[in-house]
Amino acid sequence: MVAMPAVERPLDQDNLLQAFLELDTPPGFKAELVEGEIVVTPPPDGSHETAFSLLNRQFMRKAEVEFDLSGNKGLITPKGRFVPDGTIAPVGHFENAGSWADAAGVLLVFEVTSTNPVKDRTAKRHGYAAAGVPCYLLVDRSEAKATLFTDPEGEDYTAHSQVDFGKPLDLPAPFSFTLDTGPLR
Repeated sequence: MVAMPAVERPLDQDNLLQAFLELDTPPGFKAELVEGEIVVTPPPDGSHETAFSLLNRQFMRKAEVEFDLSGNKGLITPKGRFVPDGTIAPVGHFENAGSWADAAGVLLVFEVTSTNPVKDRTAKRHGYAAAGVPCYLLVDRSEAKATLFTDPEGEDYTAHSQVDFGKPLDLPAPFSFTLDTGPLR
């Protein structure tokens, strides 16, 4: 993750957003606006993509309801413009959405930590909660833990369940299955 260098004059929020939206990132990189900071992240490593694939397969095979799982869908939250690793929404939810969509109606987002997990652990958690996303699943590779945050209230979640990789993690309705975290080890 690379923070963009400071500019010579401070930008107000509107100008910062405009500068962010006009940013031209190198191929494979993703840019996010997290709590007033433009963050550019390089393409994920193989371990990150393996974790994403594991989560994707389990959600698609085990969930009790049908939904769409988007990888790298841009979401607008009160704390910035985030690109979660995975976004789960009702079927067709993003049909007419542009590159950036309101987070309203999203059922769950998940993040698989990269080299600098601080933003995933705190700032993005707060942004997803403030947007009212019911569930935030954090796969923290450096801590070897999976944490499910639920019941958003204000800028945080009021409940969470955390397990070490290798332990099962129960997911609430509408998913209603137990996530196998064993392969994340």
